[in-house]
Amino acid sequence: MWNKVTRVKRPVEPASNKHTGGIFMICVGIDVAKDKHDCFILSSEGEVLADVFTIPNNAEGFGTLLQTIRSCTRPADKIMVGLEATGHYSYNILGFLLDCGLPTYVINPLHTNLYRKSLTLRKTKTDRIDARTIATMLMSDLDLKSYTDTSYHNEELKSLTRYRFDKVRERAKLKQSISRLVTILFPELEKLVPSLHMASVYTLLSEFPGAHQVASAHLTHLKTVLYEASKGRYGRDMAVEIRDAARSSIGSRMPAKSLELKHTIQLIQVLDAEIEEIETEINSIMDEVHSPITTIPGIGTRMGAMILAEVGDFSNFDSADKILAYAGMSPSTYQSGQLTSSYAHMEKRGSRYLRYAIFNATKYVCMWDPSFAAYLAKKRAEGKHYNVAISHAAKKLVRLIYAMERSGQPYRQATI
Repeated sequence: MWNKVTRVKRPVEPASNKHTGGIFMICVGIDVAKDKHDCFILSSEGEVLADVFTIPNNAEGFGTLLQTIRSCTRPADKIMVGLEATGHYSYNILGFLLDCGLPTYVINPLHTNLYRKSLTLRKTKTDRIDARTIATMLMSDLDLKSYTDTSYHNEELKSLTRYRFDKVRERAKLKQSISRLVTILFPELEKLVPSLHMASVYTLLSEFPGAHQVASAHLTHLKTVLYEASKGRYGRDMAVEIRDAARSSIGSRMPAKSLELKHTIQLIQVLDAEIEEIETEINSIMDEVHSPITTIPGIGTRMGAMILAEVGDFSNFDSADKILAYAGMSPSTYQSGQLTSSYAHMEKRGSRYLRYAIFNATKYVCMWDPSFAAYLAKKRAEGKHYNVAISHAAKKLVRLIYAMERSGQPYRQATI
């Protein structure tokens, strides 16, 4: 049984009185859980409008929450709803609150914990206390920023870019398996084509998964497969060359490995289609975001989206150095007693996705932008290892991106 909503008038000590010209601020604290949510409603006057009540995590429970909020407020009142960032458990209720037009604030659980400890020396933590703490925290923290459409886009981008990252990594492992299997079944093939990982080569190996199958194939059929798969690039000459190599191949005749090769190619093709679908969704969101990051030469939609998604709201960072620290790209120095290391190395803490995106974006920017290329060359001329030089260029790039995102201005080479 879910407990009934109890509206009482009990003064509490507000940390800050948030009301303007008779308009009251109504703060709603929600402690999110898997199956239920505990809620607490407080006014800026310190009046408890609804003591802690529990709603089920379903449509009926959401409706009860909205009805209770409306019954406790007037049209002129300003409403703030706060909940902790609890991963996927908070997605549905957050979406409901935003659809209802309620300004909603997603709070870091660490901040909530620190705030609760500042209020009392007792080590108490219950859902009822958390809901009350969140509501009180909304009154006291003037720097909280509501969850906006930008926040929604960032969450969507983060989900999509991380999902793509995992899919690409999965595909890379399968490509390694392709190389391993070809080495066993038809090792000579790799020297005959620019890459094993081409659509035409995959089609060939799907039809003839091994040197023995290629060697026994009819030349006309082999030529047709190659011609159609390569869109006319490969013809009879290539077919003859591949068949001759197959007939003198040292490749093993292993039906089990041939079957594995065919299935691995099929899995890669499925992943190709999935990655393409993910990228379409990423492009759609990036078209709505209108970020200047993609005006930097070398940063495309995919890498730009990953950086934006991982950073989120750039105004949450006081400086570009804070973003570098968040990415785990700040240099750390070892010091013990009177010994201080003269070799600073990267911390490698923080978001590994952001670190990956920044490093890869930097490599491409250094290839396509003359000023970054010159900067990288300068660091290399100083005797720095390539990766160290890239890390310096990465810091330069982050500072540029930070300035562009804060100003909304597109890239101009003169701004570096």
